[in-house]
Amino acid sequence: MVMGKTGLRRSMVQIAGAATALAVLAACAHPVIEDTAAHRMDMAQAAHQNSLVLDGHADIVLPSTSLSYQGPDGRSKVAPDKLAAGGVGAVVMSVAVGPGPRTSEGDAAGRAEADEKLAAIRALDAAHESLAIATTPEEVRAIRARGQTAVILGFQNARSLEGDVAALDTFYAAGVRVFGLNHMGHNDFSDSSRPLYDGDTKSYEVEAEHGGLSALGVQAIERINALGGIVDVSQMSKDATLQAIALSTSPVIASHSNVRVLSDVSRNLSDEEIDRIGETGGVIHVAAFGAYLVDLSDLDLLARIRAVRREAGLPETYSYPYELYWELHDPAEKTAFLTAMRDVIGRGSVDRMMDHIDYIVARIGIDHVGIGTDFNHGGGVEGFNEADEAFNVTLALVDHGYSGADIEKIWGGNFLRVFQSVSPAPAD
Repeated sequence: MVMGKTGLRRSMVQIAGAATALAVLAACAHPVIEDTAAHRMDMAQAAHQNSLVLDGHADIVLPSTSLSYQGPDGRSKVAPDKLAAGGVGAVVMSVAVGPGPRTSEGDAAGRAEADEKLAAIRALDAAHESLAIATTPEEVRAIRARGQTAVILGFQNARSLEGDVAALDTFYAAGVRVFGLNHMGHNDFSDSSRPLYDGDTKSYEVEAEHGGLSALGVQAIERINALGGIVDVSQMSKDATLQAIALSTSPVIASHSNVRVLSDVSRNLSDEEIDRIGETGGVIHVAAFGAYLVDLSDLDLLARIRAVRREAGLPETYSYPYELYWELHDPAEKTAFLTAMRDVIGRGSVDRMMDHIDYIVARIGIDHVGIGTDFNHGGGVEGFNEADEAFNVTLALVDHGYSGADIEKIWGGNFLRVFQSVSPAPAD
């Protein structure tokens, strides 16, 4: 085709126009990216500031608490200055007791540990103006409005009740508002999701001792309801969890539990448990702990985990990969095992936490998910190792498409709704 002068001129103008447009796009590309990043940051900062950033479960540090559970600086991961730096407005500090002999002496030792932790958190509160203990939702809001962090007292492991349901009243009177009956190992009240291992016989407890809740456990749930406490099902066996949900007259929470479909460890919640918690108005607080986030559908990873356990002289069967490390009495052997296991499974990540949050939201809705770190016992994923990194979670929630209103619910609004539902109306 022969092109005339007019056509040639038109083509040249079009080419020049296209070149100019490309140059404009190239010049604008970087600012557009910067604008997007700035908008993302603005959204996250606004959401973080507007939320009651609430951690549903952290452990109280005692002088005897292993440094391996604490921050790199050898201090609590939820120390007052770290809570303030992370914009954390409330934290449930758990009067948690580990397993022990199921004897009167063993239970008494558990009660002594609980009393020591109660004294420790009250001393911490007295020593720091930035903290204040809250026993009602109204107190939580008022404390945060003053710029302080509200400390809500939790309880974990009915072993410290010494077989007496009435002891729940004593803990409630001391300010405890969140009650979980289990830790590792069955107790006289309920079956645990993690049966104990007997180092002498090289065998585990039976999988279910009570078939869920015992008669004492039923009485305990009823008493927690009557007192106006929150029932916490984290660490319970599946049967005990489902029974507690059915029995409780108020919504329950899981203060630090993840999704079993995504991470098949016994500490996490099955779809049936997740559904029932959602149907009854409860909240599941996703834990920032690599051992509860590891993807065990990866068969190669599973084989490497088992190899590390064999090399440490531990059984291949476990509730989660770190299970039984406390059976290694030699400190060097324990350190070697934990280091090797961490090298295999990694620390976990905020992105992996998001997978669990997304799953729960998709399955039962935005009103039924929260965050519970398990700091000072577990916890500490990459990007969220201590309370001062809480904003990284908010940023990830923005990246996953959650609105400011959604984030307010996840970070504390959902917990407060449950807290409000169990609390008597304030007197006029």
